[in-house]
Amino acid sequence: MSRSETVWIVDDDRSIRWVLEKALQQEGMTTQSFDSADGVMSRLARQQPDVIISDIRMPGASGLDLLARIREQHPRLPVIIMTAHSDLDSAVASYQGGAFEYLPKPFDVDEAVALVKRANQHAQEQQGQAVEPTLTRTPEIIGEAPAMQEVFRAIGRLSHSNITVLINGESGTGKELVAHALHRHSPRAASPFIALNMAAIPKDLMESELFGHEKGAFTGAANLRRGRFEQADGGTLFLDEIGDMPADTQTRLLRVLADGEFYRVGGHTPVKVDVRIIAATHQNLETLVHAGKFREDLFHRLNVIRIHIPRMSDRREDIPTLARHFLSRAAQELAVEPKLLKTETEEYLKNLPWPGNVRQLENTCRWITVMASGREVHISDLPPELLNLPQDSAPVTNWEQALRQWADQALARGQSSLLDSAVPTFERIMIETALKHTAGRRRDAAVLLGWGRNTLTRKIKELGMKVDGGDDDEGEEG
Repeated sequence: MSRSETVWIVDDDRSIRWVLEKALQQEGMTTQSFDSADGVMSRLARQQPDVIISDIRMPGASGLDLLARIREQHPRLPVIIMTAHSDLDSAVASYQGGAFEYLPKPFDVDEAVALVKRANQHAQEQQGQAVEPTLTRTPEIIGEAPAMQEVFRAIGRLSHSNITVLINGESGTGKELVAHALHRHSPRAASPFIALNMAAIPKDLMESELFGHEKGAFTGAANLRRGRFEQADGGTLFLDEIGDMPADTQTRLLRVLADGEFYRVGGHTPVKVDVRIIAATHQNLETLVHAGKFREDLFHRLNVIRIHIPRMSDRREDIPTLARHFLSRAAQELAVEPKLLKTETEEYLKNLPWPGNVRQLENTCRWITVMASGREVHISDLPPELLNLPQDSAPVTNWEQALRQWADQALARGQSSLLDSAVPTFERIMIETALKHTAGRRRDAAVLLGWGRNTLTRKIKELGMKVDGGDDDEGEEG
């Protein structure tokens, strides 16, 4: 943008104000905070921001009261209402009251920032100003693992295409990052990228969100509202968690994909749009189709090109690089010196299960940035829940590395006298393996181990091992 956007934050919770201030300022925006709605209207008489974010429940006037007054006096000023995630009535009320969008708590900071940018762009469009293309600051995807290289190749092959793409992968793998990259490297890069998470939208509001509504379509619909399809016209519409889309909305979506037009809620005139669809899901859509929970014809419309995003456990070699990136970003956000992972800590992280995938790793790095006492991060500095996890069952190609990881984990748990347990375990495994390879013949097993036969017999007794049978060449007791 040619100037710094101004955002007002209205919330009686100081921590919420602080988080939003820092995140928005990091994006170059100017912020001003209020702990109640009462002072906002008087300030609006002298100054007007680009966007207002307001909590719904505060001492004195509520966020809905503030919204009503703003809609009356400053109808073009976009207001984002923050609501509790489970409070459907408040969400509906804010939407019907004319809020640009509602932001459920607890919210993702990145999503909140993206929402503010979209609100500001919408306001400029409403004012008839020339809007510069939105410069997405989504970081390029990081990954050297073969599975991620396949993702990069797919993005490259699709760079000159407007074809529909279906992205699948577990939660937290970075599906929206890939969708952003597909848009950014497409012929539509200068046009809007609009994202909508199906799982986060109440069923009652799904069609209004996608297709918009006409003035008077329902109680509280005081103005025409353009839905996500119209907002994305000429660009890309990213439908996240498409598997959660209700059946009736699936039918309407199928018609839009087939005809390129739709009707707003309460409308009678078809609206034509030119939109590229990128859909994503963590679910198996084929299974949903077979279960009758997802339309087969819609599945085939979406499943033109499919990109699979690997789990964190399938791209372990990327974990150190990702961790350094997230630590650097967290340090920048908090204005502190970035933490440095010790080599053994990186190895430890590489072998954790990571069920939350990249998102879990990113949150772990934020925790480390705040909680680790020194600049160098030891295994013992990791969150307690990671120290109690078993190492994942990834293939081990280097026994020395595996042993080092075991020792790191044991010491991090406070164990001592490691050799008292490690050496007997090591010897037992070596003896069992040698005897297995010699079909139980101790003389041959001793040769494989580099011991004399008597030494092997003594070790078997010391370790209390029960070994079947004796040698076939001598009758010495074992």
